[in-house]
Amino acid sequence: MPTVTSADGTPIAYDVVGSGPAVVLVDGAMCHRSGAPMLPLSHLLKPHFTVYSYDRRGRGGSGDTAPYAVAREVEDLAAIVTAAGGCAHAFGMSSGGALILAGTAAGVPLTRLALYEPPFLTAVDPDAGQRKKEFGERLRDLLDAGRAGDAVALFMTYVGVPAAMVEGMRGQPFWPAFEAIGPTLAYDDAVLGDGRVPADAARVTVPTLVLGGGASPEALQAAARAAADAVPGATHRTLPDQTHDVAVDALAPVLTEFFS
Repeated sequence: MPTVTSADGTPIAYDVVGSGPAVVLVDGAMCHRSGAPMLPLSHLLKPHFTVYSYDRRGRGGSGDTAPYAVAREVEDLAAIVTAAGGCAHAFGMSSGGALILAGTAAGVPLTRLALYEPPFLTAVDPDAGQRKKEFGERLRDLLDAGRAGDAVALFMTYVGVPAAMVEGMRGQPFWPAFEAIGPTLAYDDAVLGDGRVPADAARVTVPTLVLGGGASPEALQAAARAAADAVPGATHRTLPDQTHDVAVDALAPVLTEFFS
C-alpha cells in the first residue's frame, strides 16, 4: 500500500489502478478507498484513466494529526495530486465535492472537477443552517466524550436514516468499522462550513460538472444546482433514477465522457 506524506507529516494511504490521464477520487463521509463507491468506480474508470483513490486523514490506512483544519485536508489532496504527476482531474462525492472545490480555489492543480451532490443545503434552505449548527455541536460533544458509536448514529439520523434502522445496524459486524472512522465526521462537517456554497467557488475556473440524482430529495438536487450556479461556467446534469447512493455503473460513463 503506497503512501504519501502530507505537509504536516501525516501519511496518506492511496491505491492506483489503470492507465491514462490521472483522476483522483475523493470520498464523502463514512467512506474510504477500499469500500463503496470508490473501489468499484475505480475499476470502471481504469480502462481509460490512471485512478487514484485515497483514505482521507483519520480513515483506513491514513494517519491523523491534531489539530484538524480543512487546510490540512487540502494539503492531503495536494500530496496525492503530486504523486499523480503534478496535476489531475478529480471527482468528489458529497462532502468530497466540497473538498475538491476548496482545494482548487486554494491552488491545488486540478484540471477538471466533477462533483456529486455536495450537500450545501443552507444554499437552498435557510433553516438548514441552524440544523447543521446544532448537529455539529452535538457531534463534537459526543466525540469529545469518546462516544464514536453515538456520533455515527447521530449522523445517520441527521441525514435521514430511520432511527429504528440505525439501531439495527449497531448490532451488525460492520458497526465497529463505522465507529473507527466516526471521529472524521467532524472533519466532513468542517469541510461543509455553514452549509452554504463557499464564496471561494467563484474562484474555480477549471471545467466543472455538478451532478445530482433524479430520485434524490429535492433539497440535495437544489444544492447541486446551487453549486453549479456558483462556479463560473459549470455544467449541471441530473442522473435519472439515482439517489445520493448513486450506482457506479450510472456514474462511470458520465465521468469517462467528461474527463475525456
